[in-house]
Amino acid sequence: MSKKKHEIPEELLAGLLANYQKPEDLISEEGLLKHLTKLVVERALEAEMTSSLDRDSRHGLRRRLHRPVSRRLPLSACLTCNR
Repeated sequence: MSKKKHEIPEELLAGLLANYQKPEDLISEEGLLKHLTKLVVERALEAEMTSSLDRDSRHGLRRRLHRPVSRRLPLSACLTCNR
């Protein structure tokens, strides 16, 4: 029998749902699901940035914007652009 890849310990789940009383506690704007999603996404983005910065520093690379400085338009030009 294979173990699930991301098994959540029962104790952790019980702790997260300790104050659960109604569905709104999970799915409302202030609910557990929204809070957990925010934390997971923030942690994933943090890990991605750390990985990317570590990789760049190992290779001596600097991140650049997608256009050279000489080809950048001022913000006012971009706001009035029809493209």
